[in-house]
Amino acid sequence: MRLVTLALEARDALARGDLAAASRAANALIADRPDDADGYFLLGIAAAEAGGIAKAVPLLESAVARGDDPEHCAQLARLLILMRRDGDAAAMARRALDLGPGDARTFDTIGCVLVRLGDHARAIAPFTAAVEAEPGNLDYRYNLAAALGFTGAVEAARVHYEHVLKLDPGNGRAHYALAILSRQTRGDNHVARLKTALDAARGKDDALRIRYALAKELEDLGEAEAFRHLADANARHARNLRYDFAQDAAIFDAIEHCFADGGGDGIAAPMGPPMGKRAPIFVVGMPRTGTTLVDRILSSHPDVVSAGELQAMPLAVKRLSQTTSRVIIDPDTIRASRDIDPAQLASRYLAQAQHHRIDETARFVDKLPANFLYIGHIARSFPDAPIVCLRRNPMDTVWSNFKNLFASRSPYYAYSYDLMATARYYARFDRLMRFWDRVIPCRVLQLSYEALVTAQERETRRLLSFCGLEWDAACLSFHENKAAVATPSAAQVRRPINSDGMGKWRTHADALEPVRRWFEDQGIETG
Repeated sequence: MRLVTLALEARDALARGDLAAASRAANALIADRPDDADGYFLLGIAAAEAGGIAKAVPLLESAVARGDDPEHCAQLARLLILMRRDGDAAAMARRALDLGPGDARTFDTIGCVLVRLGDHARAIAPFTAAVEAEPGNLDYRYNLAAALGFTGAVEAARVHYEHVLKLDPGNGRAHYALAILSRQTRGDNHVARLKTALDAARGKDDALRIRYALAKELEDLGEAEAFRHLADANARHARNLRYDFAQDAAIFDAIEHCFADGGGDGIAAPMGPPMGKRAPIFVVGMPRTGTTLVDRILSSHPDVVSAGELQAMPLAVKRLSQTTSRVIIDPDTIRASRDIDPAQLASRYLAQAQHHRIDETARFVDKLPANFLYIGHIARSFPDAPIVCLRRNPMDTVWSNFKNLFASRSPYYAYSYDLMATARYYARFDRLMRFWDRVIPCRVLQLSYEALVTAQERETRRLLSFCGLEWDAACLSFHENKAAVATPSAAQVRRPINSDGMGKWRTHADALEPVRRWFEDQGIETG
């Protein structure tokens, strides 16, 4: 009886946020019954809630070793994915699911781990089970809606988002998700509802997402008013981020210095092993420039699968550089990475990437846009891997970055909430791509988004040839690709190729004039 009381006491303390009391009860439980799993599990959860994930993982591993409990396995999987131990997390999530969870939270946790692994289709079942067990939990329903949207079940996703908003009309996440779920039209949009929701917004996060949703829908309708809401949202977000362009400039400087020494010896020096037709395909570029479109074209080929936007290369470089900074990329990490053995980097990358590959028999595409920062590392570690960089009109690139709400924890896109910072970032990106052309000529296919849109078959043939793939007409019907898409471009790439995105910046030409003039001063053509 005492053991049950201690376990309930620990859980109650966790529920009210009293981590000290939860830890005391869990420690007492371990002392009384060291072979029982619950004490280790509850102590581990208390440690994780206190921010000590590295301390929590061994405790949860001890719990799992003492008995097969799906809750324990699911929570361990959640912590492992936070530590970027993707393979261990995947195995533990599968184990939790096989054990047959009996509660909504465990089902939802398993679904969230699968989403982090890029397996959105498989996440739908546990998310559905969570909603069926607790239909009133709006977080669980939101997660299910998001997974449905990513996998193309747009109408089903819409029903769940609307259910969330019926019970919580000010839910900013649901408003924004609905706005980007599909292209809005004059006859079918949420503009009036969004304006009402914005006036009644309770918290800063909800108001921020509602502003982005409103700007997106007004942009779909071609309304210049979109800029005012977007500028307001970005200004508020930028104040919280406290971004300084000098941080990114220092990273670009470090990359150029690292790989320019000795006339390019930084890349010519020892290479990783050639992989031939097994080599990954890297699709890079500024975000919102067509990287998802190219990923869909390539993964429509029968011999290719998309692995999504992998963090495998940044993580491998960071871990092998052994720098102590908390950020994934900084000048010190770039400098230290010069001494990494290319074969070891390739091995680390592939080990991390394989847990995100649904089909291990096919070649895979890694479409993390920011991998353009790692082109030198890719060229050294994968000497025959195709690297495709998307190039888009500079003004459209700036506007598309400025109007997108990126993940708040992304280490790459903090520049995008200020117009001139985005312009400066584009200029450094452009300079870096010209740098790669000099030090590793012909290694990167720089593919024009505009050319792809206006001459689809010609550019698709060029793309496939560069990647060492045979021609396949299915690549022209990329919009019929059933694979999940977890980027803001999901709605666009489910439509046939079109020129709707070209020249969109001109709707806001007056507001963007300072950017255009600055590009002109830098010698960057804006078309």
